[in-house]
Amino acid sequence: MNSSQASEASNPPAQPATPPADRSQGLGRPAALVLGALAVCALAALFWPRGSGSFKEPGGFLIDAHGRPAKLGPMLAPVSLVHFWATWCPPCIPETPALQRLAHDFAAKRDFAVVMVAVQDTTEKVRSLLGPGADMVLFDPNWEVANRYGTSKLPETYLVVRGEVVEKFVGPTDWDSPELRTKIESHLRAAPAATAALP
Repeated sequence: MNSSQASEASNPPAQPATPPADRSQGLGRPAALVLGALAVCALAALFWPRGSGSFKEPGGFLIDAHGRPAKLGPMLAPVSLVHFWATWCPPCIPETPALQRLAHDFAAKRDFAVVMVAVQDTTEKVRSLLGPGADMVLFDPNWEVANRYGTSKLPETYLVVRGEVVEKFVGPTDWDSPELRTKIESHLRAAPAATAALP
């Protein structure tokens, strides 16, 4: 971790990060508000999460670290954390080492997976932060999959058990927390070992 990342880790922003936004030019305030409301309605209709909190049939394709199309479903274990984040998101950076520790500590458990999805990001930036760990990251260049599951700010993480979302974590989370690890362990004990991955 370089000095700028260390500074960010010691003083993380309190709020989740919003994506870089384009600014409309030349519109009066009332017209901009109306257009904004219409755009929100249109996007809500387009990106509303399908499947009522289910990751069994994820909408849209992701891209792996080698630029190949990838589906989210086959990456899931019976118990998974699906983590939407980005290198341009300051609150995402401090929790990344703890999330990597969690994945390492649970690596021997075949029924558990941490799936990191970098949103609107590049392989080069992710690799500079994670090193070899970047090979396991999936990429969502246009927020297509993130939006389908109701993610509009980063970081957001979903605890997915047998394809169903059982808990959603908004904003930075302490993945070293004993309470969280105990919760994951309890789901692992309840999850059938035969269900190694979802289609």
